[in-house]
Amino acid sequence: MEKDGKYILAIDQSTSATKAILFDKCGRLKQRTTIPHRQFYPHAGFVEHDPVEIFNNTCEAMRQVMTEQKVTEDELAGIAITNQRETALIWDKNTGLPVANAAVWQCQRGAQLCLELKTKGYEDLIRSKTGLLIDPYFSASKLSWIMQNTPGLKEQAKKGELLLGTMDSWLLWKLTGGKVHATDYSNACRTMLFNIHTLDWDNELIELFGLYRNMFPEVRFSDEVAGHTEPGILFHTQKPIAGLIGDSHGALFGQTCFKTGMAKATYGTGSSIMMNIGTKALDAPQGLVTSIGYSCGKQIHYVFEGNIHCTGDTLNWLKNEVGLISHASETESLANSVPDNNNVYFVPAFVGLGAPYWDNQARACLSGMGRNTTKAHIVRAALESIAFQVNDLISLMEEKGGIQLQELRVDGGPTRNKFLMQFQSDLLQQEVSPSEIEEASALGSAYMAGLAFGFWGNPDELEQLRVAGKTYQPKQNKDEIAGLVTGWQKAVERARLH
Repeated sequence: MEKDGKYILAIDQSTSATKAILFDKCGRLKQRTTIPHRQFYPHAGFVEHDPVEIFNNTCEAMRQVMTEQKVTEDELAGIAITNQRETALIWDKNTGLPVANAAVWQCQRGAQLCLELKTKGYEDLIRSKTGLLIDPYFSASKLSWIMQNTPGLKEQAKKGELLLGTMDSWLLWKLTGGKVHATDYSNACRTMLFNIHTLDWDNELIELFGLYRNMFPEVRFSDEVAGHTEPGILFHTQKPIAGLIGDSHGALFGQTCFKTGMAKATYGTGSSIMMNIGTKALDAPQGLVTSIGYSCGKQIHYVFEGNIHCTGDTLNWLKNEVGLISHASETESLANSVPDNNNVYFVPAFVGLGAPYWDNQARACLSGMGRNTTKAHIVRAALESIAFQVNDLISLMEEKGGIQLQELRVDGGPTRNKFLMQFQSDLLQQEVSPSEIEEASALGSAYMAGLAFGFWGNPDELEQLRVAGKTYQPKQNKDEIAGLVTGWQKAVERARLH
C-alpha cells in the first residue's frame, strides 16, 4: 500500500463543474478549485456534456489546486475520483475520442425505449436483476440511443474498437493513458445493466439494449487501486488512482453512514436520498430502488435509494428564470418573513418527477395562490418543496421498507439554509445533522482512496474524523405537519394531471 505523501487529490466531476480538492490525512479539506463546464441542450429533453472539455478541465483543476496549495508531486499520495452518476458515453479506444457527447443523467432521450420495454413487460425482469425501475434516468437507454443513432457504431463495436462507461471510467481511462478501463460497483449498479446479485454485467440486459460485452469496464471495489496515472499526462511519475465511487455513494460513505437505518440526503442540483440497509439486497418499496451503497473490505453494502430530479436547482430557477431573488442566500430571510406558506405549494417538476412517482410527464406547478400571495410565500413554497420531496422518500423507506430512520445526515450548499434544515427536521420528526464539510462526496472518495493508500486501516477509524455542524431537532407538532403534508400531496396530484 502507498503510505507516502501527505495529501489525497480528490476529483469531484459533477453535473455543472469539475472540482479538484486536496484532503490531508485527517480528512480535512485543505484547498479546492472549481472549473465549470458547458451544458448542451440540442433537442427538447436532451442534456449533454462534452467529455473532452471535462477531461481537460479535470487536468487543469488538478494543476491549479496543487499550485494554490504549493503541493509538490512527491507530497501527493494519489488520486480519488467521484462523479455524477448515470451520465454515460461511448468512445473510440483507438482515437481516444468520444463518438458523441455524453448523455447526462437528466437527459430524456431514452424515454421512448423505456416506454417500449415497459409495454413489453420487462419491468419485473429488470427490477429483479438490477434493483432499478425502467427509466431514462439510468444509463442503459442513453447508451442504446447513442448506439442506434450514430452511424457505424455497431460495426466498430463488433470489431472491439469501442468502450462505454460512466464519467469515472472515462477519466480513469484518460488519466491512465488508455491502459485501464474500469469502474466501481456503485457506478455500475446505476446503469440498469448490472446484476446486483451476481455482481456482474448482465448479458441478457446487454443484448436487450443493443450493446456489446466487449465495451464494458471491469468492476472494482472502491477501496482498491484501480490504476496509475500515465507519466507525462499530469505528473512525471505514476500516481495511484483509487476511491472510484458515484457522488451520492461517496456522500453516504463520507457521512460515515455505516450502520443500518442511517440515511443521508445530498442537496445538489437534484437530490439523492440513501438509507443503509446492510449487506443483503432487500426488495425496495414501490417507487424506490435498491442500489449498491458502497463496496469496501471485499464486502458489498446495499441501500434503499430515491432520486429527486430538482431540489437545489429550484433555487437557480428562482434566481435565473423568474428573478425573484438575486442570490440563493436570500431565500432564508424571505421564507422567515412570513408566518406560513399561506397554502401556497410549489412542485418543481421541470423535467418530470423522480422517486417515488417516476412520472416523466408531470410538470412544475405553483398552486394555492390568492390575491394576498407575495414573493415571500412563493420563495418559501420553493424551499419547502425541497424538504417535502425528501420527506416523501424517507417516509416510504420507513413505512414500506420496514427500516426505522436512525438519523439523517445531510450535505450540500442548501444545508446552510437554517429555515430549510429546521423544516426538514419538522417534517421527518427526527434529528437532521448537517456535515461541517460541504464536499461530502469528495470526502467519501478520499476516504476510500485513503483506505487503499494506507492512510487509514479500516472504516471504524473514519467515524472519529467526522465533524458535525449544528443539529436540528423537530419543533412543529405532528398535527401541523400532517396538514402541510396533505397540502403537498394535493399539489403533487395537480402537477401530475396530464
